[in-house]
Amino acid sequence: MRRLVPVVKHSWSIQSDAIQAGFGKIIFVINQAHISIFEKQILPKYQTRIDIDTVVQKTENLPPGFIGTSSREKPWGTGHAILSAKDAIGVPFAVINADDFYGASAFHQIKALLDCVDPQSLDICLIGYKLSNTLSEHGSVSRGLCKVQDGYLTAINELTNIQKIDGEIFGESGASRQIVDPESVVSMNFWGFSPKIFKILEDRFIYFLQKHSKNDKAEYYIAEPIDYAIKQKISKVKLYTTAEKWFGMTHPADKQFVKDKIQFHVQQGHYPERL
Repeated sequence: MRRLVPVVKHSWSIQSDAIQAGFGKIIFVINQAHISIFEKQILPKYQTRIDIDTVVQKTENLPPGFIGTSSREKPWGTGHAILSAKDAIGVPFAVINADDFYGASAFHQIKALLDCVDPQSLDICLIGYKLSNTLSEHGSVSRGLCKVQDGYLTAINELTNIQKIDGEIFGESGASRQIVDPESVVSMNFWGFSPKIFKILEDRFIYFLQKHSKNDKAEYYIAEPIDYAIKQKISKVKLYTTAEKWFGMTHPADKQFVKDKIQFHVQQGHYPERL
């Protein structure tokens, strides 16, 4: 059985796409403040279709010796979200952001890859998207810019404030602002891992906390430990690209666009009107 983890927010297409691709379980990673509404409004929609588990991402769930600030409200980021699900996972698994639409073919693609992963290996795979297929018309986005050689990821750099201005795509890395090729491959956090990834995540989270444990805004992004593992030759990341077009709820103004895209897919027969 392959598992799908983590789901941070509700995604309308996960149930259909994941089930059709052959995944056997979905693990939702949720904020503690959302437990009640999640159990009432989200779980009933899934429980009759696929095995479900939930994990609460708690800000106080830190390695021994570390204490965050009492004022921190935001979770520690995507890397910490995956770590929060460690005890619920024992097989190769996929990771997604649940407020993103990835496309049905991408789910089939990563499921086929995971079926070939040795659970004892450090094999990692990533479904990459063309940057121009991942932009919002209503503001900037953040993406992991991939550097690739011979089909393998050689580095991943987190770019923020990416948006199209006067026909050019701009992004920021630290204090540097740069033009980005629209054909560039970016990560949308659609990863495939073996359970061995947790050792890397734990080690790098400790490194992160040594610098940022008192910073209420700092986030432990999944891109950082992956980039570290590549550069230290701890593991290789096979990159597979998809022609699917992303859409998601990055900005409030995206809501109508997303509704229109969903309706389009329903009208085309890609999804039933009620999932």
